[in-house]
Amino acid sequence: MIVITGAAGFIGSCLVSRFNNEGITDIILVDDFSPTIKEANYKSKKYSQIIERSEFLNWFKVNAAKINFVYHIGARTDTTEFNMDLLNELNLNYSKSIWEICTDNNIPLVYASSAATYGLGEQGYDEDETKINLLKPLNPYGISKNEFDKWALQQKQAPSIWLGFKFFNVYGPNEFHKERMASVIFHAFNQIQKHGFVKLFKSHHPKYKDGEQLRDFVYVKDVVEVLFFAYKSKIKNGIYNLGSGKARTFLDLAKATFKALNKETKIEFIDTPIDIRDKYQYFTEANMQKLKSAGYNKAFVSLEDGVEDYVKNYLVGNKYY
Repeated sequence: MIVITGAAGFIGSCLVSRFNNEGITDIILVDDFSPTIKEANYKSKKYSQIIERSEFLNWFKVNAAKINFVYHIGARTDTTEFNMDLLNELNLNYSKSIWEICTDNNIPLVYASSAATYGLGEQGYDEDETKINLLKPLNPYGISKNEFDKWALQQKQAPSIWLGFKFFNVYGPNEFHKERMASVIFHAFNQIQKHGFVKLFKSHHPKYKDGEQLRDFVYVKDVVEVLFFAYKSKIKNGIYNLGSGKARTFLDLAKATFKALNKETKIEFIDTPIDIRDKYQYFTEANMQKLKSAGYNKAFVSLEDGVEDYVKNYLVGNKYY
């Protein structure tokens, strides 16, 4: 039986679909299920049981013998969250408890880290584990994720298999509930439908022109493909990047969205909000060599193809993956 935390959320629900597509339905869904807005993400999925996040750790301790794999995807992912106590509770301490139960019961663990741990990229964007302590995340969310990465690497007792994946800018179906934290593509689609134009942040950095800030955008279908690979293939324990490996501009992203809708490109630039301006990453690009060396050889979807699939097959018609 497989546990997926964050199973009602964006990446977690897509991962459930990936397993269902393989005919695998012995899955325990763990999440905070109280926001009914997320129900559409999992109501059509096939699974064994739903367990509330607040009840899961006690359940897991008692039922660990039934579980043969854990994906810990759930987290507080709001990059504007400044309540460090809350982030420590949900992103750090909760993750430690899952790690410890997996260790005690010899259960493989895959968990979600984040590219937010890299901060401004002073140490580069390769997952060099010797540099983890040198990273300087720009916000409390990134700090909480980096603290768990550091803690995991320090443990003498660990699950027999453990893998941490640093998600870069993931976009795709099932993210409708994320509101402000949804991808720029999601917001661009809705702005185009409502106003006919897209708002992008101005650059407040002399090195980058407006709209030419660069991010590693990765389609969620590629993300869950890698996560499924981790289930099927034995690879070396440790921390891995999970991005497309190719930085693209926000202008590229906006243009691809307009193209998918067969509309003329119209963009308006607005000031980056003050609360995130000094915590804004102007460039991210995952070095994917470690994952490739571990045997993952599938090509990643291009930004244009990913946006087209997302827009035409999911956003138009409000469909779910």
